[in-house]
Amino acid sequence: MTIGLRMAALAVLCGWGAAGQEWVRMFDGVTLKGWKETPFRGRGEVRVKDGVIELGKARLTGITWAGEFPTTGYEVRFEAARLDGNDMFGSITFPVGDSFCTWVNGGWDGTVVGLSNLDGDDASENDTSTARDFDQGRWYKFRLEVTEKRIRGWINEALVVDADIAGRRVELREAETELCTPLGFMSYWTVGGLRNIEYRRLRGAI
Repeated sequence: MTIGLRMAALAVLCGWGAAGQEWVRMFDGVTLKGWKETPFRGRGEVRVKDGVIELGKARLTGITWAGEFPTTGYEVRFEAARLDGNDMFGSITFPVGDSFCTWVNGGWDGTVVGLSNLDGDDASENDTSTARDFDQGRWYKFRLEVTEKRIRGWINEALVVDADIAGRRVELREAETELCTPLGFMSYWTVGGLRNIEYRRLRGAI
């Protein structure tokens, strides 16, 4: 077996997923170029400070990608921190084929991680739901992988979401969340920080 084939086999065994193209930066660290403030009612302030996008404390505050984005076969990675408050931060709404879903992080008073919605159940109810403590002010690394059959998510390299979506109904929890499509981030009664946002397309993804 050649070295290349050995590496490919090892990638499958270790769950590394499909080989990807080069990562593309989505945040320049200085401006909101490429993004727009999500027009949530009563939203908080969105600003860029010291290389960080801050989503101000309000019922919902978010940013939405203003350009095109793939609907499947892609990865997104970013860093997020809960800077103030005790609820959802760094949550990402993303395309899944002809629908959309949200990866909730720190929801329901601070600990719930999961996907909203699957088969009508939100992140606090379906089989992707887990509880995790997030330290105030600490930066966490997130990576999301979306293919035709699976949604997977990692926090600091630990796999925390692994959903087989074949034949399942994937949708958003609330109609207002559609304002984040095709891709967007949001916080809930919390100041959320975002940085180092990138995406790439996957090759041979299933």
